[in-house]
Amino acid sequence: MGAGKSSLGPLLARRLGLPFVDLDRAIEEAAGRSVAELFTSEGEAGFRVRERDAIEAVAGRGLVVALGGGAVAQPGMADRLLASGQLVYLRARPETLAARVARDATRPLLAGLDEPARLERLRHLLAVREPSYLRASVVLDTDALDPERASDELGRRLGVGA
Repeated sequence: MGAGKSSLGPLLARRLGLPFVDLDRAIEEAAGRSVAELFTSEGEAGFRVRERDAIEAVAGRGLVVALGGGAVAQPGMADRLLASGQLVYLRARPETLAARVARDATRPLLAGLDEPARLERLRHLLAVREPSYLRASVVLDTDALDPERASDELGRRLGVGA
């Protein structure tokens, strides 16, 4: 969360001439509830079932998809995603992520935490998830990149013209 998926995804999709899907938004639309509400009513495990189903619905369909931060770390998901297309890890330091999501109260895994606790939670989540993230086809450090520059660099790495 906070790596830039929702900002960079549409830019990359335009560059590639493909539709863009923000998976969390697609899950919200299908459920008629926000991710935060789903976490509250179904717990993280219930949300992850919805997320897995949504990934299966879009996998291999020629789309640019912004996945939620925990999607790739779910058992078997990295393999499934790599089998159906390119997987990109937008990497950022926990401090960068914390700064980017500082005013966002919609993040269920950060709900109710003060700033130091949010940073610690982000460090923990990153430590747990990063082995899965590092299986990506492309790793792009986004700490110092705005979405436009990140899109340019990602396009270059994917071999797509400007």
